[in-house]
Amino acid sequence: MRNERNFKRKPGRRFDDQQESEGKRRVIKRHSEKKQPASSTRPPKYNNIENSDQKDKIRLNRFVANAGVCSRREADKLIANGEITVNGKVVTEMGVSVSMQDDVRYQGKRLNAEEKVYVLLNKPKDYVTTVEDKHAKHTVMDLVRDASPNRIYPVGRLDKQTTGLLLLTNDGDLTKVLTHPKHNAKKIYHVYTDKPVFSSHLDQLAKGITLEDGPIHADAISFVDKDDKTQVGVEIHSGRNRIVRRMFEHLGYKVMKLDRVYFAGLTKQNIPRGKWRYLSAKEVTRLKAGMLR
Repeated sequence: MRNERNFKRKPGRRFDDQQESEGKRRVIKRHSEKKQPASSTRPPKYNNIENSDQKDKIRLNRFVANAGVCSRREADKLIANGEITVNGKVVTEMGVSVSMQDDVRYQGKRLNAEEKVYVLLNKPKDYVTTVEDKHAKHTVMDLVRDASPNRIYPVGRLDKQTTGLLLLTNDGDLTKVLTHPKHNAKKIYHVYTDKPVFSSHLDQLAKGITLEDGPIHADAISFVDKDDKTQVGVEIHSGRNRIVRRMFEHLGYKVMKLDRVYFAGLTKQNIPRGKWRYLSAKEVTRLKAGMLR
């Protein structure tokens, strides 16, 4: 923006166009009479190519933070301690910028600086849990299309007729943690059956049954409403395909409706069916620390 002198009108005084022109001419004349220095110490301006390259770069601490290693403040400490390398060289200076093509590593592992996105969806019926399916009329990606310009994908699966909590992200490391059985990510389902369930069958599911792909048991199980034996709450860690439906079918019940109400410490609170929200920074931190179970 051009830096021009501001002229203010004083009370009781008229400032006409002629006075303004004369004032500007005097200012221009004084500046033109100033001697120019023999040499300038001001650095040359970047040309268009250099400016373009600069725009494609980000601070190293932000690169490390976006890669999911830690916060920017903690990244500064890693850099100062010489724990970050760029293209094979240790960098300890603050304020260094890098591009997405640079080879940035922490503990020998190359980092991906794509900004991480964490979306929690309350999935409705008739949506397939997949990134792309040419045979499906609807996929969950249709519901989160505006959530991020980056590619995100579902963590685990819910079958087409199952509703409830589904996490989508581009954080591969977190996905591995939440989907691997050894990390025991807790899931709770609200099950609606076609007929009342016997209490003895709840005990049987708690102790364990054997399906065609091996033994399985509920970590916790009880009636949701003591006066309605067709509604059962099931806590389970297994991620096997259609596992809750198959457990009840094994005992002669048909699951009429299945809703996942809890996943790794996250709930559907304030998320209407078919809607989504971003996880808070606190929720992401707790998920990575294994605190949400």
